[in-house]
Amino acid sequence: MFRYIVRRFLYIIPMLIGISSLSFFIMQLAPGDALTTMSLSPDISDEVLNAMRARFWLDQPPHMQYIKWVQQLLKGDMGHSFLWHAPVTWVISQRIFNSLLLTSVSTVFAWIIAIPIGIHSAVNQYSWSDKLLTFVAFIGVAIPTWFFGLLLLYFTVSRGWGFPVGGMTSIDFVDFTFWEKVADLGKHMFLPTLVLTTGSVAGLMRYMRSNLLDVLRQDFVTTARAKGLSNRVVIYKHAVRNAINPLITIFGYQLGSLLSGAALTEIVMNWPGIGSLMLNAVQGKDYYLVMGNLIIGSVMLILGNLVSDILLAVSDPRIRYE
Repeated sequence: MFRYIVRRFLYIIPMLIGISSLSFFIMQLAPGDALTTMSLSPDISDEVLNAMRARFWLDQPPHMQYIKWVQQLLKGDMGHSFLWHAPVTWVISQRIFNSLLLTSVSTVFAWIIAIPIGIHSAVNQYSWSDKLLTFVAFIGVAIPTWFFGLLLLYFTVSRGWGFPVGGMTSIDFVDFTFWEKVADLGKHMFLPTLVLTTGSVAGLMRYMRSNLLDVLRQDFVTTARAKGLSNRVVIYKHAVRNAINPLITIFGYQLGSLLSGAALTEIVMNWPGIGSLMLNAVQGKDYYLVMGNLIIGSVMLILGNLVSDILLAVSDPRIRYE
């Protein structure tokens, strides 16, 4: 197992090189660069623009730009943001906590709700509760998160539900007490968290129900029942433990997408996270800010898959990595 983990860490290097190089050269296909908009301003001379192009290697071929960026990245420097006029590391650090907070809370709520519902639906197959939960799950899967977010914003404004429709905190947030800050933050998080949790619960519930139904039809479950074990022991100790394996893989993927998984929801709900930052960076051709976000997201995705593999080996004794 230790050798397997070491090999996986070594695989990160070529994977990051492939992901970053492909993404960097695809971005270069777009016409213009981050300084194109600045060149339209009469207040900026050609000498200043040429100096900036030389400073950020924009006057060199794409492959040389990538090589110099990698050399700089190995020193712990992700580059300079053209839009924010600040180091990329600093810009990302201003938003990364916001995205992690939103996605982490949504993920926890989704798993706490979806797993018991999926188990109940599978154990009580074709009952009225199973049909109702299945119907609700299909609606949750079918409705895009951005559309559901727009619906919530519309009803919040039109019905006066009292929830903020944008931002993360109130204007006078710094003057609040600790518990007032917690309440204000929770109030701002409610709508985007509801959007993300609803979509995740619908998918996880369907996965849990389908996997558990397959396991309940297997011979070892019939044998366990024939031995006189109680229904609760058969379901929770034997069936659920085997049905949870595919969901562990999904959990690893969700860990890897904690930063990028809520991008569309953040944009629609006006949440100040990585999603809106990436959108502005792509629109403004801020290459190094995009690459910084991409590298962090890629590392998290690779590590998330590694965590899911390790959890699979811990959960299922039949799985071993030689």
